[in-house]
Amino acid sequence: MRGMRLADAVSRAMPASSSAPMPIRPLSVLTALLHVYIALRLLPALASLTPAWPLALVLLAVSAVTMPLPFVSRSHRADRKAKPAGETLHWIGLISMGWFSSLFILTLVRDLGLLLAWLASALGGLQVPWDAIAPWSALAVLALATGVSLIGFFNARRTAGVKQVEVPIRGLPAALAGFTIAQLSDIHVGPTIRNGYIQRIVDAVNRLGADAIAITGDLVDGSVPELREHIAPLAGLRARHGTFVVTGNHEYYAGAHAWIDELRRLGLKVLLNEHVVLQTRNVRGAQTDEELFESALVLAGVTDFTAGHFDAAHASDPHLALYDAPPLVHTRVLLAHQPRSAPVAAAAGYQLQLSGHTHGGQFFPWNLFVPMQQPFTAGLHRLHDMWIYVSRGTGYWGPPKRFGAPSEITLVTLVPAQP
Repeated sequence: MRGMRLADAVSRAMPASSSAPMPIRPLSVLTALLHVYIALRLLPALASLTPAWPLALVLLAVSAVTMPLPFVSRSHRADRKAKPAGETLHWIGLISMGWFSSLFILTLVRDLGLLLAWLASALGGLQVPWDAIAPWSALAVLALATGVSLIGFFNARRTAGVKQVEVPIRGLPAALAGFTIAQLSDIHVGPTIRNGYIQRIVDAVNRLGADAIAITGDLVDGSVPELREHIAPLAGLRARHGTFVVTGNHEYYAGAHAWIDELRRLGLKVLLNEHVVLQTRNVRGAQTDEELFESALVLAGVTDFTAGHFDAAHASDPHLALYDAPPLVHTRVLLAHQPRSAPVAAAAGYQLQLSGHTHGGQFFPWNLFVPMQQPFTAGLHRLHDMWIYVSRGTGYWGPPKRFGAPSEITLVTLVPAQP
């Protein structure tokens, strides 16, 4: 009883694709100019405070030079292993990106504060001790940006903690009470997330003893030849009903067709607008068909919300994912990478949608901008008669930095809703 109507023929219809080359030169010029802005705003003030100010100049120069390197190396890295020196520069560039992001925002905040102080002085006659405020605020900006980046690095590189989430389902059959799904999302195996990182995640998930495992997209950031050995530990995931995967937008950047084949080769079940029926009760113990079906769960998965832009055959469709689903199976869970799938999923009759994509913002201040694109940023939410849980992600993208948005391995438990 499987709704596998798209199957392999559909997944093979899409040619391998890669992300379009990034405009490296304009990006380098822009970031260089922003570094110059930071230097002009902070270094003169630091020079009046400490003779060690050239150290800040060196850090800014290293950041300006190395930040574009991950994008340059990405365009030349496909299907071949990077040299150790290139890997080191890649790491430095990504760490610089995270540090610069905080530094730039804090510099803007400092300038806004200084402007308000100047207005208060000019218009209200407030006496402002500029000789103290300017240098010490510059030092505070550098110290905060560096401190946040160090904490963020530790948070990103540690193995994600387990977050327990209970979801109350109305009319949940007794056989499904306590059914658990371990959710992984947005791991982004790539330049800085490799085999050892993935093995730690696999070990942590297997210790949970979940009934099913769901990977809700953005698993990889690179091609199959480049990352095959680093994704391999996922074959060791263990759950009673198996491991299920849906595509995220990054799979399409990296060549979704090849990745679908590779994940299936590892024994993972990739759901492309289709479903499976998970039977929780021993078939021989069922007295009637109704009893058998009511103790089952429909687990469906859709392609990424934007997949249709890469291949029309992969257009995301929560309704199609339920095609030929047994009508007597009332408990229906959808795996969908982006929270934006939720309105259609709710209309299709799902009780729960598991999503990711947002990273919970990953680090401040980007969490403030996520609601501009997604209806939900993180956590458990209600949309009409459907619950949606949005994971903050199990890995990270880009800078190895998480601050205010911890990574997670989510253990979702279905429980009966209280009357």
